[in-house]
Amino acid sequence: MYAQTRNETRIADKNEIKIYLTYTPQGYYHEAMIIDIKKRALHRAKILEGQMRGVQKMIENEDYCMDILMQNLAIQKSIGSLNKLILENHVRTHIKENLSSSSEKDQELAVEELLGLYELSNVRSK
Repeated sequence: MYAQTRNETRIADKNEIKIYLTYTPQGYYHEAMIIDIKKRALHRAKILEGQMRGVQKMIENEDYCMDILMQNLAIQKSIGSLNKLILENHVRTHIKENLSSSSEKDQELAVEELLGLYELSNVRSK
């Protein structure tokens, strides 16, 4: 199924994956977000927004420091859940496609992305 909007062309809408082709100076590429993951990620982001407003209010009210720290730790756990959803979407769409590509460049890009993410997630703070 094809439908043209602005600079996007809708290609398919099956298996709950919406695929759009977007023109870039380098050529066409596709963007995809699995509907279920998108809904869950948006829900998680809204929860995080509320948690952050709660922390702001706690600081304004000069609540007990340990209570603020506990809320901050809960936020960090929520961010981890959100990151897991976004990573799942990326692996199920972009990484899967790039690794199965006949282009060695695309395959290498997928590997570099995953290695870069691994490196970022394992940076030790001082």
